[in-house]
Amino acid sequence: MKPAFIILLSTTLLCIVALATPSGKTMPGTSSLENKINKIEANGSKVHPDPAPTVLTEDEVNAYLASGELQMPAGVKSVKLRGEDGQITGTAWVDFDEVRAGVHSSNPLLSLFSGIHDVEVATHAHGEGGFGYVQVDSVSLDGVEVPRFVLQLFVDKYLTPRYPEIGLDSKFKLPDRIDSARVEEHKIVLVQK
Repeated sequence: MKPAFIILLSTTLLCIVALATPSGKTMPGTSSLENKINKIEANGSKVHPDPAPTVLTEDEVNAYLASGELQMPAGVKSVKLRGEDGQITGTAWVDFDEVRAGVHSSNPLLSLFSGIHDVEVATHAHGEGGFGYVQVDSVSLDGVEVPRFVLQLFVDKYLTPRYPEIGLDSKFKLPDRIDSARVEEHKIVLVQK
């Protein structure tokens, strides 16, 4: 699976999952999503892709994320996504000491991002005109919402230097000639052109 495709599926968690790479393992129960991804990639290579929608279900995506087929960034574990009309909410277990490895800050506000936490990220996400758009609405650590300005400090200090395409408001090119992506109840609908 291409990392850019993971951006689309896993825009939550500040797009951290976008940094995941295939591990090379094949696990049972993930073939449905793999087949759809292969179909999308093959369709995207055509001169005139079939515009029939491809539907990726929440269960398929979560099974794939849990399968071990993707190597998550250091410190990110147990990623799960939930889709609702135009919104994706993601949860994960995050060891921020691993995420921040090698980068230190004397800013006391950033000390919030240390240790191990249950993280929930709520976003609005969609794709149109060949681009994906993600707006992070809120982030909670262990059930406590992080103020947006503190979250922005974290993104600026730890994520943007490594991954300039990731932010609280992200725009990125969709892969494989995907023209639009619509988040619906427990699924995402992709259209290629």
